[in-house]
Amino acid sequence: MKNTAFRKALRQFNSFLLFFVSVGFVVSCCMMLFLQVLSKQMGLVYTPENIADAAKITFLNVIIITVLFKTLDYIRRKIMVERPVKMITDTTEQIMKGDFSARVKPMNASGMEGFNKIGQAINSMAQELSGVETLRADFIANVSHEMKTPLAVIQNYATLLRSDGITDEKREEYARLIADACRRLSDMMTNILKLNRLENQQIFPNTDTFELGEQLCECLLRYESVWEEKNITIQTDIAPDTFVRSDKELLLLVWNNLFSNAFKFTDEDGTVTVRLTSDEKHAIVSVTDTGCGMTSEVGEHIFEKFYQGDTSHATQGNGLGLALVKRVIDIIQGEICIDSALGVGTTFTVRIGKVQR
Repeated sequence: MKNTAFRKALRQFNSFLLFFVSVGFVVSCCMMLFLQVLSKQMGLVYTPENIADAAKITFLNVIIITVLFKTLDYIRRKIMVERPVKMITDTTEQIMKGDFSARVKPMNASGMEGFNKIGQAINSMAQELSGVETLRADFIANVSHEMKTPLAVIQNYATLLRSDGITDEKREEYARLIADACRRLSDMMTNILKLNRLENQQIFPNTDTFELGEQLCECLLRYESVWEEKNITIQTDIAPDTFVRSDKELLLLVWNNLFSNAFKFTDEDGTVTVRLTSDEKHAIVSVTDTGCGMTSEVGEHIFEKFYQGDTSHATQGNGLGLALVKRVIDIIQGEICIDSALGVGTTFTVRIGKVQR
């Protein structure tokens, strides 16, 4: 602490000394020039005594002027430099401690334009960090909430499996329910990892040209056991020879999520329709179900992470599937929109660029 104070005092002394020498040099030069001109014009002769008196007066004037200038410079630095710097550093320290509501107040004095630009940049950064922090907190809260249900199922049925006297049928049922809960946890973690990689752009499109109708049909057939179990009618209208150049694996992720949602929310004896059409520049895929549908308010948030329109969790899911779909569509520079009516059904429409043949 003493060393710091000593170094600060030494810097101030050096600054004063530099100021003194500069002012002394300028004043002495001006005085010598003035006296030389004056002596020539008036024919004055200076004695050593007169020169000594003039030197003393000049030296005193230099000290006074130096102190005056140094004081004015000190006040200027306090107002124009140190005060705004302290405001900025105090705000950044608050942000570093986690207070993302801290902001640098604008400085209206003349000459503060540079500091105001720095303050605006810091305020923008704090606003972005605040948004990120909110998302992080929501993400942790949502993950914790979504993990509680399957973990509770696993714990409860694992306890029941240890009970004496349970039948083989019950044992098999409990084991199946535990396996289903584990699968839900695994699916959620897989989707979280995929979404994280997509949002951090760690997955880059590996483009290839392929026939889109063929991919849709292959993907749809994977759900044959699901639609047969629920006796769902499948209607297809697939335009032939519709080629796209895109990432096949990423698009497969889109169709799997859209088909899975359609079958999940369609009741028994319902209908799921898959259409593929095209215009001059785009291939257009629509997936329509006759399920429960959703309100316009739910539709506005349906692509957000962990958002679920069914707050009762009557249907299984973790609210990540459509967030994945939206991120993939953004990466491949496509478009997705939703049209839904409560109690009628939902249609997801995807538009992606097609290959001209």
